[in-house]
Amino acid sequence: MEELRSVAVTAAAGVQGDFRGAVRQGKKPRRQVSLMEIESWRAALDELTICGGLFGFDVPPWHARRANLLVEGLRVPRETGYVLAIGKTLRIEVTMECDPCSRMEEVAQGLKGALLPDWRGGVLGTVLDDGEIALGDEIRIER
Repeated sequence: MEELRSVAVTAAAGVQGDFRGAVRQGKKPRRQVSLMEIESWRAALDELTICGGLFGFDVPPWHARRANLLVEGLRVPRETGYVLAIGKTLRIEVTMECDPCSRMEEVAQGLKGALLPDWRGGVLGTVLDDGEIALGDEIRIER
């Protein structure tokens, strides 16, 4: 994982540099782009800290979650069908909740469970309209 200040996101390839978002055999994956709120990440880590789960360990960075995009100050809808418009032209349709995998237990014991409530693990979506996005771009929610 690497943090980028800007990236291209397309319907054909998902997030530039992430092979999981590419269209294969003419079929676009429902998990083309993953997006998480920093507030949800912090809530999960706070829960671990309260339960003693991070005692004596370094706090893992948000990209340990392996999400493509991180947002701050926006509550992403907790249901499918919404569209997230980012920057000038990018539009992503929310297709499903991003359930945390067992790899989260390797990051910190109890993290998988702490990411389960209230879609804390983030959302998954497909790209409707391509766009170049950058740190600080506006995000809008469309129905």
